[in-house]
Amino acid sequence: MRRFLLAHILLFIAGILTLQAQVTPNNPFGDKTDEFGNLVDQFGNPVDPSMRPPIDSTNVDIESLPPRLYMWQVNQNLGNIDIVPADTARHNFQNSSLTEGKNGSYNHLGNLGTPRMSRIFFDRKDAESSIFLEPYSYFFVNPGQFLFTNSNVPFTNLTYLKGGSKVNGEELFKAYFSVNVNKQLAFGFNFDYLYGRGYYNHSGTSFFNAAPFISYIGDRYEGVLLYSYNYLKANQNGGLTDDRYITNPEDVASGKVTEPQNMPTRMSNATNRIKNNYVFLSQRYKLGFHRDLPKAENDTLPAKKEFVPVTSFIHTMRVDWSKYKFTSSDILQDYYANTYIDPENSNINDSTSFVSVRNTLGISLLEGFNRYAKMGLTAFASYKFSKYELMNPDMLRRDYMTENEIYVGGELSKRSGNFFHYNAFGEVGLVGKAIGQFSVDGSADVNFKLGKDTVTVIARGLVSNKLAPFYMRHYHSKHFYWDNDLDKIFRTRFEGELNSQRWGTVLKAGVENIKKYAYFNQQAVPDQYDGNIQVLSATLKQNFKVGILHLDADVTWQKSSNEHILPLPDLTVYGNLYIDAKLAKNVLSLQLGADVRYFTKYYAPGFMAATGQFFLQPDNDLVEIGNYPIVNVYANIHLKRTRIYAMMYHVNQGMGKSNYFYAPHYPINPRLFKIGVSWNFYD
Repeated sequence: MRRFLLAHILLFIAGILTLQAQVTPNNPFGDKTDEFGNLVDQFGNPVDPSMRPPIDSTNVDIESLPPRLYMWQVNQNLGNIDIVPADTARHNFQNSSLTEGKNGSYNHLGNLGTPRMSRIFFDRKDAESSIFLEPYSYFFVNPGQFLFTNSNVPFTNLTYLKGGSKVNGEELFKAYFSVNVNKQLAFGFNFDYLYGRGYYNHSGTSFFNAAPFISYIGDRYEGVLLYSYNYLKANQNGGLTDDRYITNPEDVASGKVTEPQNMPTRMSNATNRIKNNYVFLSQRYKLGFHRDLPKAENDTLPAKKEFVPVTSFIHTMRVDWSKYKFTSSDILQDYYANTYIDPENSNINDSTSFVSVRNTLGISLLEGFNRYAKMGLTAFASYKFSKYELMNPDMLRRDYMTENEIYVGGELSKRSGNFFHYNAFGEVGLVGKAIGQFSVDGSADVNFKLGKDTVTVIARGLVSNKLAPFYMRHYHSKHFYWDNDLDKIFRTRFEGELNSQRWGTVLKAGVENIKKYAYFNQQAVPDQYDGNIQVLSATLKQNFKVGILHLDADVTWQKSSNEHILPLPDLTVYGNLYIDAKLAKNVLSLQLGADVRYFTKYYAPGFMAATGQFFLQPDNDLVEIGNYPIVNVYANIHLKRTRIYAMMYHVNQGMGKSNYFYAPHYPINPRLFKIGVSWNFYD
């Protein structure tokens, strides 16, 4: 409570500063609006109109610099910089706090920040250093996902999201700061705190992240250094003992409605804890030459020069150290099939930890230094060392395992130009556990005008042969203990995509074949399917607009050839009907509407609290979830540098048949009111 009192005070002060800093907006700089009505400059960067100096500045003492900023991410392997849209857009801001994702495509355990898994198979990511962190992708940010910022003025964002009451509600506070010392050097930090009390018994979450960073983007040298500390605590209740408390409460509660916190659950004293730290360093040094920039005919000033890079030397490094812990004092009958460690004690105190270091060295021939250099070419070698600590049946001992991996690979790419781009990345293992492993993935896109429309056609492909993650091969705990030799998983995927900018259409279709698919079976332990599994998928995203009335639709169809091993819903649908209008002389933007999430029934994976993983439901406890829409009603407002939303979540609770589960035996939160505020500061 003291921490959130401090957060409220900080937000109040920030709000006062916002009101003091806002001035009359002007647009004498040729700015324009993007597809969602946000003001952007000629380069597509977001613009804060309140920071524009007035045309007639005779009545002001000091003129503020017009803010210019861009955000970017760094590729973990080779340190390539990718410019991304600034995280300041107002469109659908109300969905930014949802654990199920902005389009509701994730299964989760009901509360804010609980473990989740995408229902869209093509959206699932491979676990990197730890399978224990992957279910918390709502909160945990990998180095390749982190947003860096360059701006000509200090940039700060404060965000506060709240839902429900002080007894069972949820809160999220975010702070992001970045400042440039000069055009090249910038530093800042990210701070996140999440607290979900939970509507159901013992389902609370409490997460913390702090991540300072520094970056330098110069002609010859580029470098970023990022440190991230994460602490995640998630209470586990094992789900409801009887789903009828949601589906048919009159059968189990004598016709009376039972409050969510009073519904009996399988556990009430179990908790997952994860402590994770990582340091990420990416740097490159470029060799090249200077050339004169073209001059106008009547320009008598000396010619300006630009630096043209030809070759760059690359170094990236990632160091991880992490610990996973599961504790429980629940007395459970016939819940765990086996007991391997300390059978005389019913309490559980499982733990494991690991340290990993990966270094990559590369050399790159850059595209564009002359008219014949139409592509970039990179060669690299990487070495990864990992050490794992596991429990031992002898409680006084610990087991230690190490793995060494060496890979070599390359990248071929063309990123410049407006018409045609491509990228192909491949690596092959040479030493240690890397032997026999390889992966090749690539994409290509063509952009062309078709009448008044801009059309993009994209092709993607992937071929890989990889080992399952370490913790699917080795894990020791009180009730789960395995050391297995899983075969390498061979995957091929091909996907095509068509985008129409004018009509707001995105059409994707793809197929993937998996040989030796690894998964958690009905006993919640790793297993491998000997045959092949194919997954077909097609997605249509269509945005309709008539005046201020909008309808955004997102429909995904997918089919698994073996639904017993890899269950997937046939359809996942998201729809958003809203009005989007400018008010108060175009100073105020209003998005007002309702959206819905829906997926067809299927036997979704269950969740095993002791290992923190989703697994196939056992035959004696099979339940289908789905065929239930989740409807939210919202108002989303953007005023100068401030974004505000108000939303009634799960507004349709109690209307029709109740079956609101996003994971077997884990109902989502009942109807609740949510609000959110986000301020941007450019001073």
